[in-house]
Amino acid sequence: MAQVIVPASVEGPVLVCTEGLSVWGGVDPETGVIIDALHPQHGASLAGHVVMMPTSRGSCTGSGVLLGLAFAGTAPRALIFREGEDILTLGALVAGRLFGHDIAVLRLEAAEYDALAHENTAEITASHLKAGALELPLHAVAGALALSPEDRAFLDGAHGSAARLAMEVITTMARAQGAPRLMDVTRVHIDGCIFASPAFLTFARAMAGRGGRVRVPTTMNAISVDHANWRRQGVAERYGAAAAALADAYVEMGAKPSFTCAPYLLADRPAQGEDIAWAESNAVIYANSVLGARTVKHADFMDLCIALTGRTAQAGVYLPAHRAPRRIVDVVMPEGADDAFWPMLGWLLGQAAPDRIPLLRGLETAQPTEDDLKALCAAFGTTSAAPMLHIAGHTPEADLPPAPGADHVTLTSADFARLWGIFNRGAGTVELIALGSPHFSGAECAAFARLVEGATPAPGLSTIVTLGRATLSEISQNGVRATLEAAGVRIIPDLCWCSISEPVFPPQTKVLMTNSGKYAHYAPGLSQRAVRFGSLADCARTLRTGLAPAAPPKWITA
Repeated sequence: MAQVIVPASVEGPVLVCTEGLSVWGGVDPETGVIIDALHPQHGASLAGHVVMMPTSRGSCTGSGVLLGLAFAGTAPRALIFREGEDILTLGALVAGRLFGHDIAVLRLEAAEYDALAHENTAEITASHLKAGALELPLHAVAGALALSPEDRAFLDGAHGSAARLAMEVITTMARAQGAPRLMDVTRVHIDGCIFASPAFLTFARAMAGRGGRVRVPTTMNAISVDHANWRRQGVAERYGAAAAALADAYVEMGAKPSFTCAPYLLADRPAQGEDIAWAESNAVIYANSVLGARTVKHADFMDLCIALTGRTAQAGVYLPAHRAPRRIVDVVMPEGADDAFWPMLGWLLGQAAPDRIPLLRGLETAQPTEDDLKALCAAFGTTSAAPMLHIAGHTPEADLPPAPGADHVTLTSADFARLWGIFNRGAGTVELIALGSPHFSGAECAAFARLVEGATPAPGLSTIVTLGRATLSEISQNGVRATLEAAGVRIIPDLCWCSISEPVFPPQTKVLMTNSGKYAHYAPGLSQRAVRFGSLADCARTLRTGLAPAAPPKWITA
């Protein structure tokens, strides 16, 4: 049955994305062109199209980028999914409900989806989808959503205009998700504070202007500038002022200026079984998988709506039954594998389970650190839409019985060799070492400091570490910051590599090197630079020589 999630009367040429797409990092926010260099439809434009994809993937910021495309006139006219999808659906809902930019969102069954994929153009009306000889009646999402008296008070405006609008968005999305009721959350992490387009500031100022105030403890993601230092860093006034104003709008509404994409590194982190509402894809996956907290991958804008009400839909992985693995992935840890193994494994695991929660087996005797798991979860989020994963012997819910019908996939040494080639397409000479995607922890800073202590950086090479304010305070007190800076390492708080811009990103860079699987995936599209990838020790050697390793490590080639 064809379902209409967000109604609109539109028509346009059909663009079929054969894989899920992260609109943030994967689409130019001004033109709508797909810039994800690893996506099969790289170079195609979403603008004016009826866009089909199984579901979205990657960053929670996609909802805001979609709103920005709507403001720019380069948005798709419709989005058609085969699976459940929340991030772009929310962006379309906000675009229409708040700003009058209509983007239809439909969900089709597999046979209907496959039939439409063969058509060249499509028309969507209030009641039908028409494409060539194909004509499908559209049905509104069914299902009753039970609301508490307090929920109804929000909808009646008892807590103000912003909170009423927030509850309208929450209940609309809850019905689309098939949720029976809403539920309380204990904390929120805001992702929408990244200035990916002026639309983010427009939304935040609109909600703050309506009197929006958070009702539960709320932290904030990395932002797009070093809030205290962006003018001294040469950031253009127009961009820097807008990015800082966006952060300030959320602080005005009561959010804590934590400014980190790794909120699980903060002292007060969620407990196992705690119901939270986090956005930022790597944080969601880490919270569910490693901490055992419970949160769906909330889209930008939804994060604020939940913070203003303390309520969210009781759906998805908030429910224990939905946390079970649906694919079992076997891997053998190579002898001598270094820390580069973990982000590579995360990327490959996401590719092997792009639309379902996996259980990873074969690493029961391995000893990953929290930072190894952080790197794995972040890279997993670039290639999978799933909000969590399980690792036998390591994550708290790995003993959950697999869902009926769960299948098996095996990752081999050939997969790692293939990915090494994908991640290392740049030339051997490196101008920038980019560390901290997600934000570096204190332990990672200390490890890199030991590797570069006393080093003289190669001529023409910059090294930048991005981190959260709490970590910066920690390494400033224990001497690690001084060691890093003595080796020429530049340390920048508040922003991260996914939101950095020139001139903070060194403009002369032709090739960058990173130890992050997440940034190795996104950097070619975001920075328009070539990439090299390696372990933290590889990055330290490159700092001294200016050259990336000439060959893969022995654990890949053995």
